[in-house]
Amino acid sequence: MPRVIENRLIEEFKHKEYFTREDLFEFYRYFEPDLKEGTFGWRIYDLKEKNIIRPLKRGLYVISYKPKYEPEISLELIKLARRITENFEEVRHCIWETKWLNEFSQHQASSRIILIEVEKDFVESLYYELKDSSRNELYLNPDEKDINFYIAESNYPVIIKRLITRSPIVRRTEKKVKFYTPLLEKILVDLFAEKRLFYFVQGSELIHIYENAISNYAINFTKLFSYAKRREREQDIKQFMTNHMHHLVKDIIE
Repeated sequence: MPRVIENRLIEEFKHKEYFTREDLFEFYRYFEPDLKEGTFGWRIYDLKEKNIIRPLKRGLYVISYKPKYEPEISLELIKLARRITENFEEVRHCIWETKWLNEFSQHQASSRIILIEVEKDFVESLYYELKDSSRNELYLNPDEKDINFYIAESNYPVIIKRLITRSPIVRRTEKKVKFYTPLLEKILVDLFAEKRLFYFVQGSELIHIYENAISNYAINFTKLFSYAKRREREQDIKQFMTNHMHHLVKDIIE
């Protein structure tokens, strides 16, 4: 679509808390009376790709003023990512570190953990591959004892665990290394679902993280709740949001 139409669309909807798919269709029909449903679907796809609109949930959108979440990748993370891609190039995985959470939290966490998730059939293989080459302390599917007595006292541990199927992840390229990191939606759900592992960001800290993430970045709540459902936490997270940040999600959570 011409840029002038996109600008008109932004002006039309920018002050609305949200608008529906039907609202968008009527907007386009003004300029294209014979617009077909299939073509309209591509219009929506194009708007999302250009970050002009973002979905709140199925059929509900807002004008996208908020940026996508793209955290800085440390050299340590890149080194590990290179090892993963060199040996498990076609295997789905994701890698991130809890240092990223400092952007959202009220208190800067002293704990710094790298988390690597990989398809379940490759968890042990990856662990032994990295064990021979990494200077970090590695933990494979840590239990409560590992977390309380070892990980909590470790300087910069690496945790390797199974990647849940259809996890919301995104491909990144840094220093010619191609690898996957979790979307912010996945991180938020994991923090809630794995209270033992992420013990240092629970309670009021978790509320701060959610509030700041939702306020400052574009969140796809359909992806967030879909992943939460796979982790059997959908209703719990919705209740958590309703209780602590209703003003941010009142139009999203039914």
